[in-house]
This record gives sequence, C-alpha cells and structure tokens, in this order.
Amino acid sequence: MPSVGDIAPDFTATDCHGAPVQLSSLRGRRVVLFFYPKAFTLGCTIENRAFRDNHEVLKGLGAELVGVSVDTQRTQCEFAEAEDIHFALLGDADRAISRAYDVLWPVLNVDRRVTFIIGPDGRIEDIIRHEVRVYRHLDDVLRYLRANPLPDVASP
Repeated sequence: MPSVGDIAPDFTATDCHGAPVQLSSLRGRRVVLFFYPKAFTLGCTIENRAFRDNHEVLKGLGAELVGVSVDTQRTQCEFAEAEDIHFALLGDADRAISRAYDVLWPVLNVDRRVTFIIGPDGRIEDIIRHEVRVYRHLDDVLRYLRANPLPDVASP
C-alpha cells in the first residue's frame, strides 16, 4: 500500500456522467479518494450517504471527492442514481485502481475500506482505515482538512 508522502498512483477511469477522471489532472487540488467494498451494501451505502451529505462542506474545504469500488461502472451509476450522489464514483471491475493502491482483501477480492487524502502536489497526505466504523472516514477526513487547510481555502 502506498504510504504517506508517496506520490499517489495515477489512474484514469470514467465516472457516471461519462466524464474522464484522471488523478494527475486533479493536481493543484486536494483529493479525497475513498475505496469501499460494494455498492448497495449497508455499510457502503451509509458511508456514501455521509460523504454525499457533506459533499459541499468538503468542496468548501478545497477537496475533490472520488469513490471507488470493484463494482462495474453500470452498478456504480445505478448506485449513484439511487442515492442521489453527484461526486465521481468509479467502477473498478478489473481492479486496476484497487491493485495500484493495494486495497484488495486477499481472499474476498473486494476493496478494503480505505481513504487517501491526496495533496495538491499529488502526494498522499493521510490514510484512513476503518472497516466497520464507516462514519469515521468522513469524521477523520473533515478533522484532517480543517486542521490542515490549504492556503487559499477558508474553513467553513
């Protein structure tokens, strides 16, 4: 798994709006990249709703939000529509992004619940891991962003 201080592995995928998402094209902005096991499951739905309900707060703190699971892109889009999610959700059915971040459970072959906060320079600033306490991802992300504001972003 990449470590704090490492350059985050680059990837390119398509979000549910048909827009390409390339991590390196988000340089200059902070990115909250979160991995979760499967769309439509209880814990993952709770986690995504928490991020959805705080999406504007995260944007106000200067963060782009990107969610990834090993679901197909179609499943991700159905999930985004069902849950009214407007940030980028990426299907990683071939597990290329998940492998690059080394977040796959060895036997289950689904993503661990891991969140990477990636700085404007492309380096990983923080890594958050909580498998069962799904709200902790949002709580820890907000705590980190508020404690480490970007110079040109005013805290909400």
